[in-house]
Amino acid sequence: MIPHHDASAPHVQCDACPIRHRAVCARCNAHELRELDALKYYRSFPAGQGIVWAGDEMEFVGSVVSGIASLSQTMEDGRTQMVGLLLPSDFVGRPGRARAAFDVTATTDVTLCCFRKKPFEEMLVRTPNLAQRLLEMTLDELDAAREWMLLLGRKTAREKIASLLAIIIRRDASVTQSGRAEAMEFDLPLTREAMADYLGLTLETVSRQVSALKRDGVIVLSGKRRIIIPDLDRLMEETGDDSDGGLPD
Repeated sequence: MIPHHDASAPHVQCDACPIRHRAVCARCNAHELRELDALKYYRSFPAGQGIVWAGDEMEFVGSVVSGIASLSQTMEDGRTQMVGLLLPSDFVGRPGRARAAFDVTATTDVTLCCFRKKPFEEMLVRTPNLAQRLLEMTLDELDAAREWMLLLGRKTAREKIASLLAIIIRRDASVTQSGRAEAMEFDLPLTREAMADYLGLTLETVSRQVSALKRDGVIVLSGKRRIIIPDLDRLMEETGDDSDGGLPD
C-alpha cells in the first residue's frame, strides 16, 4: 500500500534532513545516500489520520521525519490497544513482510520519508551500511518494547507518567532548552485520553498524577499541551528506574 489520502511534502535533501544521523540512513556514504534519494518521496499526514491499517499490503517503508504516530491493534471484540509510539527517525514497515502488523495513526501532524519497498529491499541486500543500521534500530525497538513491558507491569501510575515524559524528551527532536540550561520544553504529543490508553490507566488517574507532578514542581504546564521540565534529573528520579543497574552502594 502507498500512503493514501495524504499530501505530498517538499523533497528534502539528505544533508539537510533533521533525522539524518539517527535514521536508517545514518551509516550510509554519499553514494548510498544518492541511491536512497532516488527511491524516496515525502508524505504528510494531519493529526488523527490513518497512515497504515493492519493487514494492508505494504508497498513502502520509511522513516518518521517529524511528528509522532501511534501503533495500535484492534482485538476481536472491537477494543483497540495502543502498543507503541513512533517518534522522529523511527522506521515504519518491515522489509520482507508483505502486510502491516499494526494500525499506524498520526498522533500529531506527521511527515514521512518513504521508500518504495521492493527497491529498498534490493538495496538492503547489497548495502551492509544500510542493513547494519536497520538491525541496530530493530534491536533498539526490542529494548524499548521490553522497557515498556516493565513500565506497564511494575511501575506506579506516577512513575508511568514520568517515564512517558522521559521517553519523549530522549527521542523527540522538537524538545528544546528552556530558560536555565538544564530545563527542557516541549508540546505533549498525546491527549490525556491517549496517555491513559497507552499507559493502561484511567483518564482520572492520568489527570490526577499530572496535577501532582505539577504541584510538586517536577513539571510546569504552560497552556493545554506545553510542558516545561525545570530539572531533568528530578524527572528521572520520578521514573522509578534504577540508574546504577541495581548495584549496591
